[in-house]
Amino acid sequence: MLSRTADNLYWLGRYVERVENTARLLAGTQRLSLMPIPKEEQGDLWRNLFQSDSERAAFEVLHDKYDELPVIDFMAFDRANSSSIRSCLFAARENVRGARHVLTTEISQCINETWMNTKDCTLDQVVEQGTQEYLDSVKECTHLLRGVIYGTMRRGEPFMFWDLGTTLERAENTTRLLLARSASFHRASRRDDGFDFYRWGTFLRSANTYSAFRQLYRELDPVSVADLMILNTQIPRSLLACVEDTAEILRTLKREAACADMSEQLAAELRTLSLDSVFRDGLAGFLHDFRKRIHVISDQIRQDFIMVR
Repeated sequence: MLSRTADNLYWLGRYVERVENTARLLAGTQRLSLMPIPKEEQGDLWRNLFQSDSERAAFEVLHDKYDELPVIDFMAFDRANSSSIRSCLFAARENVRGARHVLTTEISQCINETWMNTKDCTLDQVVEQGTQEYLDSVKECTHLLRGVIYGTMRRGEPFMFWDLGTTLERAENTTRLLLARSASFHRASRRDDGFDFYRWGTFLRSANTYSAFRQLYRELDPVSVADLMILNTQIPRSLLACVEDTAEILRTLKREAACADMSEQLAAELRTLSLDSVFRDGLAGFLHDFRKRIHVISDQIRQDFIMVR
């Protein structure tokens, strides 16, 4: 398969997954902001969605404070923000066009309909319609597109490159979700007034893992939440599950590739990871290091498969 086609399919997987995760992150943060918390913490809720200086700088050029509507506008509709929902849907559509010779007609129709239904949405329209309703519709569109890809695409290298992009993006976005709430895992931030139960329930719902958590764990506490989201391979969004899926795909595509060895090594380290050591050394530090290693693996994939952007 041509490296350009592989690149299109890889980034199709990443962009569709990024759209869903951005919608989930915004929806969960909005629900949590409705809780009775101090005004200064309200700003922190929205500020923590930005995990790098470059992201914050881009936002601060356009907006003077971290609040619900400015953040939603920037992360959902801003054309200049390459990671906004609108920008990612446009990029996904372009990648479908670039790889249309290996994709089905149903996939092209689905992404085109999604794009036409969302490309002209504005913040004012969404506020009038209801922000949660809009974000739910975005998630439904990504579920539909992913289902069409999974249900109509021939299993082979094209499918594996799409799946590879999906799993890597999922790992990064689980990291992003945990980082946005990393301060809540500290003992100093825990409360006994019922707020923690709602906070962790909202967190798990934003990762679509609440029902699974209630089936697997007895107590809704930060340690159990961290175990689920980092180490539990029964959950497709956990860090270990994503890395193991990535390693399996890379072994199938090219066992001798450097990126396959790197993903195997990261999976092996996670399997022997102690959550006690993670909390002792700092959850945020662990997550930043994990995110950097995912970026390194992604760069190595593009080198190993000559996918130049």
